[in-house]
Amino acid sequence: MSLSKAEAKSLLERLIFENETPRGWAQDVWDFSPTLGETAANLVDVFDALVECCPDEKLENLLQSLYRELEQ
Repeated sequence: MSLSKAEAKSLLERLIFENETPRGWAQDVWDFSPTLGETAANLVDVFDALVECCPDEKLENLLQSLYRELEQ
């Protein structure tokens, strides 16, 4: 079964940010520490860019690998 880029991004977001949106997570970090918040916001920007430039097949392979590791 092949995942779309949007589906893969959604699964990665759930894996990384749990029940938060990436921007909500960055805001929570910002509220705790503005210095770390800026870094968190940059991380979210890089995450978005990487998902956009990564081929769908590679995203799917990455997800499969990550979920396999979590099951162990």
